[in-house]
Amino acid sequence: MSGAVLVPATEPLTSGQRHDLGKTPRENVMMKLVVIASGSILAFAAVPAAQAQVMLDVSKVTCEQYYGYKITNPQNIAIWVSGYYHGKRGDVTLDTQGLVENARKLRDYCRRNPQTLVMQAVETLFAKER
Repeated sequence: MSGAVLVPATEPLTSGQRHDLGKTPRENVMMKLVVIASGSILAFAAVPAAQAQVMLDVSKVTCEQYYGYKITNPQNIAIWVSGYYHGKRGDVTLDTQGLVENARKLRDYCRRNPQTLVMQAVETLFAKER
């Protein structure tokens, strides 16, 4: 529309004229659509994806599943196992250094014994501590 006559926004338009707003009506509509689309994308991006709650029977987890991240981060299982055994003993303390070291021992054992159940591996490794 380079041949259009620009008219102040306060005056009515006739054929071949446009208001001097810097944008054509079509450009204004497109700009509004871009703003709406951008806002929608940002709104949906901000909403976290729904995740199913998963219940896990730790007594059935194999070492291969544990060290291979096939179910969850192995650290999550190691923390749970530590809490489970501490709870059985009535021990409410947490040795963070010991937890890290025991998780490393469990990981190493599980790499050598992938078909062993994690709970059996824990019993084998730490039976004297229980």
